[in-house]
Amino acid sequence: MQDKVRLDKWLWAARFFKTRSCAAKAIDAGHVHHHGQRAKCASAPKVGDVLKIQTPHGLFEVQVLQLAGQRGSAEVAKNLYQETAESVMRRERDLFAQKMQPKFDHPDIKGRPTKKWRRQLNQAVADGYGDN
Repeated sequence: MQDKVRLDKWLWAARFFKTRSCAAKAIDAGHVHHHGQRAKCASAPKVGDVLKIQTPHGLFEVQVLQLAGQRGSAEVAKNLYQETAESVMRRERDLFAQKMQPKFDHPDIKGRPTKKWRRQLNQAVADGYGDN
């Protein structure tokens, strides 16, 4: 392992982002916080630092355990950080809430509605099913 590594490289090695350029874009967009402030790509995380990382998969709050500049297997990546218990609970709660959201798509229709499905929608609204 290394003693100093760029933050974007570490995020890529820890598999939070698919590519290093995606990690750099996320940092520049303000989706990564280091020491409670917006991070910069060239900042160097140290062992014990706490990072807040917003990814498409959720908000992660992790503590850096090891530094690595090369991407390895998923098992190696998991050893680079430890996610806080609050972060795990928050992500599970958000995932549960997302699953409980109502789905408004028709199971037989993919993409645009067909002419038949449009007629059925219009008929349902005319019959009063769309009224509150």
